[in-house]
Amino acid sequence: MNGNQFGRLFRVTTYGESHGPAMGVTVSGCPAGLELSAEDVQRELDRRKPGQSMITTSRDEPDAVEIQSGIQDGYTTGTPIGMTIQNKDARSGKYEPFVTAPRPSHGDFTYSAKFGTRNWGGGGRSSARETVNWVAAGAIAGKVLDRFGVRVKAHVDQIGDVRAPEVSFEEMLEHAEENPVRCAHPETAEEMLEVIERYQREGDSIGGSIYFEARGVPRGLGAPRFDSVPARLGRAMMAVPAATAFEFGLGRGARSVSGHERNEDWTLDTDGDPVPVGNDHGGIQGGITTGEPIYGEVTLHAPTSIPKEQTTVDWETGEEKQVQVIGRHDPVLPPRGVPVVEAMLNLTLLDFMLLGGRINPDRLDDRPGEYDTDYHPSSPLNEEREE
Repeated sequence: MNGNQFGRLFRVTTYGESHGPAMGVTVSGCPAGLELSAEDVQRELDRRKPGQSMITTSRDEPDAVEIQSGIQDGYTTGTPIGMTIQNKDARSGKYEPFVTAPRPSHGDFTYSAKFGTRNWGGGGRSSARETVNWVAAGAIAGKVLDRFGVRVKAHVDQIGDVRAPEVSFEEMLEHAEENPVRCAHPETAEEMLEVIERYQREGDSIGGSIYFEARGVPRGLGAPRFDSVPARLGRAMMAVPAATAFEFGLGRGARSVSGHERNEDWTLDTDGDPVPVGNDHGGIQGGITTGEPIYGEVTLHAPTSIPKEQTTVDWETGEEKQVQVIGRHDPVLPPRGVPVVEAMLNLTLLDFMLLGGRINPDRLDDRPGEYDTDYHPSSPLNEEREE
């Protein structure tokens, strides 16, 4: 299987299946000198982990991360950072009916058709559980970006037909984590919760969307055409399980806006630099960042694992079967998808920062050739001599 790597200079390689022994990720290209602990990564994993509320799967996974390499005395060394997250609560028995009778709209049949076999417990590699690796890697990327003034935040802006009004970046920071839906507009969050609970009672699920925003992104990142920021960002967001649409700036609204309405005049800021009047372009023009906030939205379809009766066929017996997907599944995906979207935004932006020479890929202090640093380990022998 290919397709398990993401990024060019900040490269992420993942492994693991939903019901296997563990999930794992290797991060290559993190500069040396970043103060990093397991707690930094765990903080983000706790936002994604199951069992947070009644509208998430009841699978009991602590998602405790173990950092296996790339850290010395609390700082990154520039070598690959290896992380593992053990699977503690896998129950594969409920998936036995679907080994040769694929669940509707899952990856069961397509994986079997491609490889001639598959790990069927919990959906194996096709399970959204694999995003635990992305969030672990994104936590590191986010900490690097924070050193350079780049901040990322997302919130759930729509569930079913309930859509939140526009909120500010500050409101997202303040309110998005206050409710189980992760919607930064408290009143709308209550409406969304009612919708989710209604579908949950009916044995069904519902889709929604996640709005994201990045502040402090410098101008001039990205390359034209295939390495443009929207091209790479679209790839990142469409990799999120259940993603069916990605847009930035005006997005789909641009189809009904004239060129004169969308075009933004240029003016000079207080430093005498040209800046656009407005930001309908979503912080990107010609595929390259303008320095304005980058914002957009990712749409996620309803979870496909639902207890309502559905029809499948068993290719071993030739039977048509009525099946129910009984197990522990989310009735809606965006609330736990928020940290996943933020992780992919972090990973994409950091890669562009490294590619654009805004960050020294070797070391965060940008002091090439200097070896006697504050974060270099001291010799134990010297410490003994001082005592």
